Amino acid sequence: MKFIKNKAFIGTALMVALSLASCEDILEEQPRAGYTPEFFQTERGVQGGITSMYAHLRYIYGQAYYYNTTETGTDEVTYAQSADQNFLVMDLSGRGEITPQDSRADVLWGAAFSNINTANGVIENAAAVGTISDALVAEARFFRAFDYFELVKTFGGVPLDLGAGELAFNTNPARTSARNTVPEVYTRAIFPDLVRAVEDLPVNPRVTGGATQTLARLYLAKAYLTYGWWLENPDNIPTYPETPRTDPDGHDAQWYFQQAYDVAINGIQNPGPFSLQETFYDVNVATNDRNSEILLYADRTETSEFYNASSLTWSNGAAPENFAGWMMTWNYTNIRSATDPDWTNPISSVQREASQDLGRPWTRMAPTIGVITNTFADKTNDSRYDGTFTTTYRGNWPKAGIDAPVVYNANSLPVEPGGAILTFLDEQPATPISYPSGAGKSNIGAGELPGRSDFVIGPRDISRIVYPGLWKLGPYRTDSGDGLGQPNAASTRPFNIAKFSEFYFVAAEAAVKGANTQAGYTARELINVLRARAGNWRWDNNGDQLKVEDRSAEMVAATPEVIDIDYILAERSREYYGEGYRWFDLTRTQRWEDLASTYEIAGNAYGDHTAETITRNIQPYHYLRPIPQGQLDAMEGVTSDYQNPGYN
Repeated sequence: MKFIKNKAFIGTALMVALSLASCEDILEEQPRAGYTPEFFQTERGVQGGITSMYAHLRYIYGQAYYYNTTETGTDEVTYAQSADQNFLVMDLSGRGEITPQDSRADVLWGAAFSNINTANGVIENAAAVGTISDALVAEARFFRAFDYFELVKTFGGVPLDLGAGELAFNTNPARTSARNTVPEVYTRAIFPDLVRAVEDLPVNPRVTGGATQTLARLYLAKAYLTYGWWLENPDNIPTYPETPRTDPDGHDAQWYFQQAYDVAINGIQNPGPFSLQETFYDVNVATNDRNSEILLYADRTETSEFYNASSLTWSNGAAPENFAGWMMTWNYTNIRSATDPDWTNPISSVQREASQDLGRPWTRMAPTIGVITNTFADKTNDSRYDGTFTTTYRGNWPKAGIDAPVVYNANSLPVEPGGAILTFLDEQPATPISYPSGAGKSNIGAGELPGRSDFVIGPRDISRIVYPGLWKLGPYRTDSGDGLGQPNAASTRPFNIAKFSEFYFVAAEAAVKGANTQAGYTARELINVLRARAGNWRWDNNGDQLKVEDRSAEMVAATPEVIDIDYILAERSREYYGEGYRWFDLTRTQRWEDLASTYEIAGNAYGDHTAETITRNIQPYHYLRPIPQGQLDAMEGVTSDYQNPGYN
């Protein structure tokens, strides 16, 4: 199978008008020079179209510039020292404005509409083929709904007619387009497709990683929940195209919250082959990728470049590669130790390596201080901080061919291979850290504590240039042998998109919004399932040692008796930090400005440990991303009313 970049009929959504989506990526057994509507009227054509729907996920998930739009500017993430304009503008902190030219939400616009048109073609032609099962067509229905759901959350109302009629397969170039309203997109496209997908998809996936009834249930519950918030509109956030906040089917927000709860509980009670992992560490450790908790992922592979559709040795950062994990990886290779106690021969003691705790540094995104000190305040009972960040950087110089049995590090004390070179402390120590005035011996401005051989940085002392790395998204290879492997290649791990654990959050959030609950499934009880799991340790990730401890009782006891939306959002951040959920969570609940309008972090220079409070200018119109300029440029006539207000 191979990805074919192809400008024929399949997948051309709005053709010229949606110029960013003028090609589709088809995963096919045999390469073809082109695809025509007639090809879709064959069993092989339908199956090829469905295969391409899984392939299109690679052009969205793991694509770092789109990933940036889902995280930067939230309470989780700000821009880092090496950030370019793609990242600076998303922070909304005075380093540029989000514009139709600069917003990298164009990644979603292009990939989604192309795939929607492919789904239209599959659904339209499957019946005529006569040998295509309802279950197979349901995969196309799921992906059409999936893409429309992501689009409507990001841009507001979007076109249902791609040039050949509403939800119809389009093969003719069109230079005009009309946006449907948010209620129309939900009630005409998203809900009907997902309801049908729940009915027709199998309990067990057709192929590894394939769409299932459980996956469709999760997205139906999420869509009900999100639309309920949209109808309620507690902070009077504007929508576009302008339309009353009323439901065409006559239901109110409360009805949709109840539907979200009921569908989510159904998903929990009828999991099929899916289940929660026993520990949080098991969910994200690379050796356990594609585990029973993951409902959907954008897959990659290290087995061959042919199947991976990208190099296994080098990358410059472009789809379909998975390079999102680089963005929150700072340049740890600048850390220096010495091969002698007098520091006459400093070396890079932590080399760039293709391992989950390291990877390729880009320094484009950084966690805020509040993430370290507030979101993950409990680092003793709660395993999720340890299972999210790399906070200990260990020496690996022998893998680079440096022949030294030890290196001399903080306080000129020796460190053996595998020992801690730099540690981001869990708490500010009682003894003040002795920091250098600049880069210092460590070369990165790290400090020293008496008797410790590792350099240290306190949680309130992180900066835009030195901060804990995002362990969750780090690379993993089985072909590195005893060396450093291929750290410059994009990650060959899958990028997780949907997890079984989110059923608990969706149901809990709906319960907080007033849904009637079942016995044993109150908001607090649902949240405590995941908090109890977070208290179950089997491995100390940053200590690199076995840690079998059950802190679940402490975690459950610390849960508030009354759960509110802000607590659910905090728990979601602890569970899904850095996975691309946060902007959607804050805009759905309309808590973005309240939770992310200020943040703390130190500056861009090594040795800068003075936290600054930064203010963001989050306006109501920012709750929608701008329609990409490429879309507007390809359209005929006046396009000012096509763009979301605030971006003209």
